[in-house]
Amino acid sequence: MTPASNPAADGLLAAPELANGARDFRLRMTVIDRETEVALDLTRGRFGRTVHPGAAAAARAHHDKAAVEAYTNHLAPHAEALLDAARLVLDELPPARHLAGSRAVLDGLAASAAEIRRALDRPAAPGSAAERAQHSALWPYLAAWADHSFIATDLADQSGGQHKAPLTDEEERIWTERAQAAQRRGELELTESWYAADGQPITLAHLIQDNDSTLVALRGDPDAPGWQVIGHYAHEYEAGKVLPAPVPPGVLRADVSRFNRPALAPEVSLQELIRDVVEGQTAGDASEALLGAVQRGYDAGPMIRLQELLETSSQFAAPWRPCRAARSPLASQRWAVRSSSSPAKSKKRPRTSARPSPSCPHTAPPRCAPARAPPWTPHPPPPPRASTTTRHR
Repeated sequence: MTPASNPAADGLLAAPELANGARDFRLRMTVIDRETEVALDLTRGRFGRTVHPGAAAAARAHHDKAAVEAYTNHLAPHAEALLDAARLVLDELPPARHLAGSRAVLDGLAASAAEIRRALDRPAAPGSAAERAQHSALWPYLAAWADHSFIATDLADQSGGQHKAPLTDEEERIWTERAQAAQRRGELELTESWYAADGQPITLAHLIQDNDSTLVALRGDPDAPGWQVIGHYAHEYEAGKVLPAPVPPGVLRADVSRFNRPALAPEVSLQELIRDVVEGQTAGDASEALLGAVQRGYDAGPMIRLQELLETSSQFAAPWRPCRAARSPLASQRWAVRSSSSPAKSKKRPRTSARPSPSCPHTAPPRCAPARAPPWTPHPPPPPRASTTTRHR
């Protein structure tokens, strides 16, 4: 088979164009999602409940149709070729913990593309209820591509490009010793950090010596022994062209979707509760407002939501705990906890490290829609409500 007739070779030659098509699709999906949220907001009442169901249904139907059109225009002809290009790059990468997750994402995207192609090959009558149902059923697969196709584009962008060390062994030793000495003096300013394909962190830093600053790249954890300088550059753009490309970060939970979020539970703001106390005429009014702030269940109060935020932030910060860079998110979190419980003891916000902290690529690889995903249901029935005080308006 000649290179001209090799589909894989064609995919590699067109990798930038394939990646651009996926980026255009993600951008269009972001616009569609935002426009739909604005339209749905107009159908909701004071506390987030839908009060105009007809208009809400029309907004969702338009949302589903626009998403199908975006996929057809930007991705349908090239989805398989993009995945082939990404897999070829993935097969050539050195072993690392995150590769299994990336491969699972590509498999999920392939399954979603097959489901979309099967439906597009048998379209329902335009404007019919069957077409609306078909578009709605396709939404989980379209959302999978909107959420996770960046992994395929990142891999495809790496085709044909490999990092070559610009320093000899002796130059690397000299620059590493200079950087270590600057770190001991407090004159090694870390600016940007990411994980390379082999799982090692790459960090850009300004090495300051004799009132002169040089941009250097470090491989390894700068907060632990064993890191090395692998290059020095005139500016960030030059460094970005020759350094190993960053791998996509992991996520806290593998089953989340920016484009397929469950409906939020109606909630009462703290300002509403404060106003209830101000306008209250009996101790019961104030007591009811306080109970509303701390009630649990489906429509939990704002103080419970704050507790959930802090606990989730703690889970997010967990991958950074082994290194000093964790102090930035963790210190801010501990300060927030102390401030919420005892403001008088936490008047000064703590100073935190300026070092950027990328999410570990192996934290939790995102999951794509399964081969048979359920239709999108934007308004699931609320779970049974726990016994709480009834609010009277």
